Amino acid sequence: MAATAKTGGRTNDPERTKANIISVAAEEFAKYGLSGARVDRIAAQTHTSKRMLYYYFESKEGLYRAVLYSYYEKLRSAEAGLDLSHKPPMTALRELVEFTYDYHVQNAEMVRLVLVENIHRGESIGELPLLDSLNSAIISTVRDICRRGAASGEMRAGLDPFELYASIAALCFFNVSNRYTMRAIFGRDLAAPEEVKARREVIVEMVRRYASADR
Repeated sequence: MAATAKTGGRTNDPERTKANIISVAAEEFAKYGLSGARVDRIAAQTHTSKRMLYYYFESKEGLYRAVLYSYYEKLRSAEAGLDLSHKPPMTALRELVEFTYDYHVQNAEMVRLVLVENIHRGESIGELPLLDSLNSAIISTVRDICRRGAASGEMRAGLDPFELYASIAALCFFNVSNRYTMRAIFGRDLAAPEEVKARREVIVEMVRRYASADR
């Protein structure tokens, strides 16, 4: 637990302050992009100062990188909490798809943040070396599901773990990233509860059929 101290009647908790800054900054970067985001707006919303933000994160770019890292850290931690290695392969696969879909729907602002980073060609995320080990965990998890699924005869042999996860992520990501253009072009609101539920089942079934030995 982070140490806290009281100064002038106000609790000083650096870790909580940093977490709050990252949360507010995520919305700012998602809405305005890296170039359009303003540190003074983030400082005002977090009741801190620009000086304090620079003390913790060194620069706006440093804060942006911290936001990116926080997103992937929370995502991977939540994935690990599913404990998929102790579940039957096809059950584990279904739960992973459902979780990935729900996580994107519930964190739409972070989807926009990832879009921002792709506009910048992944330059900032490439400066986060710790992400390699952090993100490799999900591929190991999918590899284990594929191995156990092939051994039990439930899943076809030869599935590439990366390709499988990339397909899951792409299907789930698209439902949020393209919801506005899909509504404008096809008149379908992918954010509507009935559409969210329907798309979720379609994606689960697509992945199941792709991976199943009986497809």
